[in-house]
Amino acid sequence: MQKLTRRSLLSLMPAAPLALTLPGRLHAQDAPIKLRDLYNRDMSFSDIALANEGARVTIAGFMAPPLKAESDFFVLTKMPMAVCPFCEPGTPWPDDILAVYTKRIVNVVPFNVPLETTGVLELGEYIDPELGFYSEVRLTDATYGRA
Repeated sequence: MQKLTRRSLLSLMPAAPLALTLPGRLHAQDAPIKLRDLYNRDMSFSDIALANEGARVTIAGFMAPPLKAESDFFVLTKMPMAVCPFCEPGTPWPDDILAVYTKRIVNVVPFNVPLETTGVLELGEYIDPELGFYSEVRLTDATYGRA
């Protein structure tokens, strides 16, 4: 075991801020996660998704047209979509959409406006009891704004 000297301690200091800002996370908290970063090629959850499960993260994308008016739910998409993608249990879950459950009623944003959405990342199958919308990944307690 090496003895800790003043010189060895000083050599570690430049790395200290990084160690404090990224404890156990595989993604910088300041940079939005891309939807494609949530999955591996085989559609399993990526290391980034697994490491951030239960954490507040920011994900960039676009708001798909809403499923219903006056809702606290919307679908975040990788690319602007003029029609909402519907998903059913038993069909392959697309890797380019994300269910978002907000704190308040959603103010609809035009489908081609880039957004950053921040919320708690949840993984695993879920069927919304009100809408019947099926998801494998979602943000809850979310807020959103123009990117």
